[in-house]
This record gives sequence, structure tokens and C-alpha cells, in this order.
Amino acid sequence: MIVNFGYVAMSEILTNASPSQTMTAQQFSKIKDKEAGLKKLERIAQNNIENCLRLLKHNAAHDISFFRFSSRIVPLVNHSYTEGWKYERAVLPRLREVGEFVQSNQMRVDFHPDHFVVLNSTDEEITKRSLQTLLYHYKLLKGMNVDPTHRCVLHIGGKKEGKVQGLEAFVENFSNIPTTLGKMIMLENDDTVYTLEDALYLGEKLDIPVILDLHHHDVNYGELHLSELWPRVLKTWEGSPLPVKIHISSPKSSPDDKSHHDYINKDRLIEFLQLVNGSCERIDVMIEAKKKDQALFQLMEDLKAEKDCKFISQATIEFVQT
Repeated sequence: MIVNFGYVAMSEILTNASPSQTMTAQQFSKIKDKEAGLKKLERIAQNNIENCLRLLKHNAAHDISFFRFSSRIVPLVNHSYTEGWKYERAVLPRLREVGEFVQSNQMRVDFHPDHFVVLNSTDEEITKRSLQTLLYHYKLLKGMNVDPTHRCVLHIGGKKEGKVQGLEAFVENFSNIPTTLGKMIMLENDDTVYTLEDALYLGEKLDIPVILDLHHHDVNYGELHLSELWPRVLKTWEGSPLPVKIHISSPKSSPDDKSHHDYINKDRLIEFLQLVNGSCERIDVMIEAKKKDQALFQLMEDLKAEKDCKFISQATIEFVQT
């Protein structure tokens, strides 16, 4: 089984390469000429995209072909101050450069919009804002010439009116959103409300790939063992053009700690790989550790001591259980 590792948004090693430089709404409001303010936002966004390309080149040098972009590439997007702003035109040339690099290096890239982007709210305004944010991500992907299918990870959302109602509200809202945006979505279990079983209920019902977040599952599990749920997770990926993916992080202190550690506990990962070994040809593993790429490099060093891990590259192993 091939296991391919990636990391999230920013590098702990590259300097001056933030992809999420910004301007606050307060700062923007103090610029008297709105057009001048928008031009400044465009320059910030262009610089953020240039840094995304720097990050991808850094990744390529270390054989990392799996990466999650920051969702904060374009500052103040969809803010009332920037209503009507055609930001996608200004950033298109640089997005094209990023996309060409992604394609030529056969990289898998995606997004994970902020937690306020939810589709299970009964509040029409919240749903509208969530769709606007999804459209923003769609435009970025299309600007890169990257197929938007299954590129945005979402949590199910809150449970203001109850967990069952939250699941049914998701079903209703999902059926009403544009198909192009619906196809972008992958669902992830969370660490507080919706378990992997809940995510599978929606994934199976609505034909949405489900991402197992192993840390979230460890602190917020349902009635069924992971060995029973994993085949169902795999089945949700059968219609996807992309390999199955999971998220891993490690608790900061005690086993039930929801906060993320700087690095990854390899023992929990190995335990999982032993459980699922042979169930699929490849798993893409997104590392959600505080130390970003540094955590990935450390994990790879740690795995060198494992006899079941055969190294294919600096960021990919073959797990061969003996």
C-alpha cells in the first residue's frame, strides 16, 4: 500500500513565504480612494500566490506532491467593502503559473475553508455566505486550471437545533446548491459533534467522499469500530478522480486532548496503517501538525526505524506489513 504525505498551507522552513498576508477591514476603510484600496489588495493577493508557487517549488525539491493551499490568498474577499470586486481577473496570470507547476509536477492540491463555512445551517444568510466562500475557492481552482472536483474539505457544521436536525438540514441545503459547488466538497468528521459515522451517513446518501480525521475519531467516536467504518469510507471514494485521503494529527498532551501537537506520533499512524493495510492501493495523508513541513520531515525520519515502511521518496512510503 502506497502512503503519500502532505502538509498544510505554510512552511516552517522557508522564510518570508507567507501565502496569507492580509489587510484588515479597518485598514481598508481608511483608504479614501476605493479603487486604490482594491489595487493594493490585488498586489497582496498576487504576492500571496507567488509565495504559493515558492512553497510548491520547495515541496517539489523534497518530493512532496500533496499540499493544502491557504484559503486566505485573497484578502477581504466577499467583504461588504469589496462588493463587486473582480479579483479573479487581477490574479489570473499568477494562478495560471501555479496551475502549470501543479500539473507539470503531478501534484494534488486542495483547500479546507474556515469552520464558519457550513451547509447545515437553517439560517439562509449563513448558507449564502458559505456558498460565496465556496465560489471563491472554485474561482481559484479554475484559475489554476485544476479540476475543482473533490478539492474542498468541509466539516458538517453545528448542532444548534439538534444533531439529527443538523444532518437533515445539510441534506436539504446540499440538494439546493449549484452542482459545480457540490462536486467540490469532501466531508470530514469533527472532534466535538459529528462522528465518522455521521459523516458517512451524509457521504453515502449524497455521494460525497468522506475523509477520516484520525485524531478527531480518537476523541469523538461513535458505536462502531474503525475496522467496520473504513470499508465504508473507501466506498465513498470510488467515484472520485482522486485517491482516498485522510487527516492525521496528534494530541498535544493527553490522549483525549483535541488540540494539535507540533509533531506526529508515528505509533498511532503505524497502528492505523496496520489496520487498513491492503484495503486500497494508495492513501494520501494530510499532516495537520503545528510544525507543518517540519513535522512531515520529522515523521519521515521516525518512520525509517519501522521495518514495514519501505521508502519510495522523501515523502512517500510503501507500507509492507511483514
